[in-house]
Amino acid sequence: KKEELELKCEQCEQRLGRAGKLINGLSDEKVRWQETVENLQYMLNNISGDVLVAAGFVAYLGPFTGQYRTVLYDSWVKQLRSHNVPHTSEPTLIGTLGNPVKIRSWQIAGLPNDTLSVENGVINQFSQRWTHFIDPQSQANKWIKNMEKDNGLDVFKLSDRDFLRSMENAIRFGKPCLLENVGEELDPALEPVLLKQTYKQQGNTVLKLGDTVIPYHEDFRMYITTKLPNPHYTPEISTKLTLINFTLSPSGLEDQLLGQVVAEERPDLEEAKNQLIISNAKMRQELKDIEDQILYRLSSSEGNPVDDMELIKVLEASKMKAAEIQAKVRIAEQTEKDIDLTRMEYIPVAIRTQILFFCVSDLANVDPMYQYSLEWFLNIFLSGIANSERADNLKKRISNINRYLTYSLYSNVCRSLFEKHKLMFAFLLCVRIMMNEGKINQSEWRYLLSGGSISIMTENPAPDWLSDRAWRDILALSNLPTFSSFSSDFVKHLSEFRVIFDSLEPHREPLPGIWDQYLDQFQKLLVLRCLRGDKVTNAMQDFVATNLEPRFIEPQTANLSVVFKDSNSTTPLIFVLSPGTDPAADLYKFAEEMKFSKKLSAISLGQGQGPRAEAMMRSSIERGKWVFFQNCHLAPSWMPALERLIEHINPDKVHRDFRLWLTSLPSNKFPVSILQNGSKMTIEPPRGVRANLLKSYSSLGEDFLNSCHKVMEFKSLLLSLCLFHGNALERRKFGPLGFNIPYEFTDGDLRICISQLKMFLDEYDDIPYKVLKYTAGEINYGGRVTDDWDRRCIMNILEDFYNPDVLSPEHSYSASGIYHQIPPTYDLHGYLSYIKSLPLNDMPEIFGLHDNANITFAQNETFALLGTIIQLQPKSSSAGSQGREEVQSAAAGDHTDTARPTQGTQGAGSDVLSAGADGCQPVQQYCA
Repeated sequence: KKEELELKCEQCEQRLGRAGKLINGLSDEKVRWQETVENLQYMLNNISGDVLVAAGFVAYLGPFTGQYRTVLYDSWVKQLRSHNVPHTSEPTLIGTLGNPVKIRSWQIAGLPNDTLSVENGVINQFSQRWTHFIDPQSQANKWIKNMEKDNGLDVFKLSDRDFLRSMENAIRFGKPCLLENVGEELDPALEPVLLKQTYKQQGNTVLKLGDTVIPYHEDFRMYITTKLPNPHYTPEISTKLTLINFTLSPSGLEDQLLGQVVAEERPDLEEAKNQLIISNAKMRQELKDIEDQILYRLSSSEGNPVDDMELIKVLEASKMKAAEIQAKVRIAEQTEKDIDLTRMEYIPVAIRTQILFFCVSDLANVDPMYQYSLEWFLNIFLSGIANSERADNLKKRISNINRYLTYSLYSNVCRSLFEKHKLMFAFLLCVRIMMNEGKINQSEWRYLLSGGSISIMTENPAPDWLSDRAWRDILALSNLPTFSSFSSDFVKHLSEFRVIFDSLEPHREPLPGIWDQYLDQFQKLLVLRCLRGDKVTNAMQDFVATNLEPRFIEPQTANLSVVFKDSNSTTPLIFVLSPGTDPAADLYKFAEEMKFSKKLSAISLGQGQGPRAEAMMRSSIERGKWVFFQNCHLAPSWMPALERLIEHINPDKVHRDFRLWLTSLPSNKFPVSILQNGSKMTIEPPRGVRANLLKSYSSLGEDFLNSCHKVMEFKSLLLSLCLFHGNALERRKFGPLGFNIPYEFTDGDLRICISQLKMFLDEYDDIPYKVLKYTAGEINYGGRVTDDWDRRCIMNILEDFYNPDVLSPEHSYSASGIYHQIPPTYDLHGYLSYIKSLPLNDMPEIFGLHDNANITFAQNETFALLGTIIQLQPKSSSAGSQGREEVQSAAAGDHTDTARPTQGTQGAGSDVLSAGADGCQPVQQYCA
């Protein structure tokens, strides 16, 4: 009896212990479950408002930009409050319908990590209609391809011959399909698919596609993308599809770049964040499994629950897991804070980079060949982060990234820009960076681009040297707040302003009175625009050199080896031609250097050459040869076929040595996708004698300089010949003052002259100047010259460069002695150093012209450059800026004012004179 009582006593003690554990475990669960119930009750009470906003978001907000979505969202929440519809404090689409694990998997597949893109992913997931992505940067296209790759995604275009058959297979076998690069209209045959017009036939779900009835698989999914940045769809299309706007906005790109720069600079934080998302999801699932076990044990327990050891173990495990999750949540919250703080520190990098991207993307408005993809841009961005100089100080590190990235992008883009657009691009980069920093006023920027208008024209205070147009510009400038007293001060300091007007370098002259200290460098450009428009481009160069770096205005020389280095077997190399240029000789020479001269196949495209070119390309892809397709602009009808061929190049199967070289004049028929993903290089003579000399000598080697028997004479005459070549090319910019007809001299003309110079020096004891002048002036260059006076001119110019005097190291080619001969003992590096010391902008004396010969050319160049920048203004204006139409309208008004006769004492004749006032400057000086 005693033993029995002791046993019962022991059992009671054990049960008491287990009961304590059971009560303790259940009490912890009770607290957690109460919190869950309260949270769920809160969500349930507010579900109507949250789901209403989320459903509206999915149904209506897909086509809009992130900024406009926010405006509509705020108005909806306001309506919820005014109508007392219950909702959580900040209902969001991502918070209501988003799954963090799902979102993370999308981002791994290539979905950008900014808010707009994540919203787009959720809209795509919950939309009841097939989705149509407006995707000019191909971000959605890339994401869909990666996300659905393992599900057997079919990709096709409306232009494919068998696209309906591909669609039929996808529907029949339940595969996802992507219809890419569509236009503003869709094929009517797609109507049943878009509307999901399925019906039952013999118990099976079917759909009629064309004339064929096919089984409809429930797993079929369809995505559509377009590269059009601003497509106009009919209401019918909008009701059949869910339109989703993937167009990059500045804030969206900034958000993406911020994520990338933090991931590159602090991969530890990014990795920790990813691991926490995954582990939190895993632990939540484990906790849910334990809760299910507890409930199952409690509900199925038949005896005394304190005897259920398994239940107690499960409760203890639940308690430990809950504590572990709470600790992980605290770590996750701290990691989120660390990431947010780090992101904030790197905001200057993201801001600078998005400014650069939109500067580059705007270039397509200037020339159809200036196309650059986001992927290409991001590669430069990541390369900039990796290659920029490291620093212990974060502020210095950010400065290094921005500095390296800005120049890296500039030099990469400049390779594919024509000379006339390089300064414009550098100036635009500089201005937009400074605008973001608040250093440039929008009104002053508009004035620089298009001038201003005035309501009352007062009398010109200096009609003897100041044109009426210039005075009108000064009056318009005085309408700007900073310049309110400028016109009156101008009248007070007429003699000092006259000095600036007459100066050879007016852009470097100090302004009279308070203005030199009062105005910054940009504002001084506005004064120069009024007085000496011909020197505005020179002032822009100084402005860029000061506010960015001097290297941004240095000539950018690009050779084939640089472009080739950036390419691969799937990246075409594109020569963008200017009239009269042909890179074939350079390519053949480069192929020889690369030991590919026998593996290079070339074809000049034109009517009927398509099939032959396609066969050549397919063969070269397999064998690892180079293919050279010339004059793509002459085969616009074959360009879509070329685009398909390039898109279907399989990176895993193509020979790594394969390269596709293309040449084309600027053409809007050239496929955008090839331009965006290709390595581009413009082929045209560089601008300026210095840049031409630099290009000529950069293509020569030290061995070639010393290869002639008469080395000293050869070096001296070679420099002279290259100077003549630059002279002949650059004279064209002076119009009829240079040549009566602008001739397209090429590098080939120089190359043949160099070959003949070396040959004649090797073969003759005495230098045959007469023969050299005849072959160069009458045949090589003269063969292009059709005007007798131009032929006479070019022979006289050649006389200055091919004569015994040029062999003297002291010989000067210009009156000032700036352009002169150098000792032939110099090596190639010495010659390049001398060339780099020459003026960036040509001095007219090297052409035998007066300094004022530059005026008309320089004025035209200035206003052409400003006109090009006007093309880059946004089409519509925002509150703080003026759109392209407004700027153009202002410019037109300015010209109208200029053309209107002035009703003043000068009479109509004064306006006729004022149009050419700067050209008459020397005459006015003589008469004064």
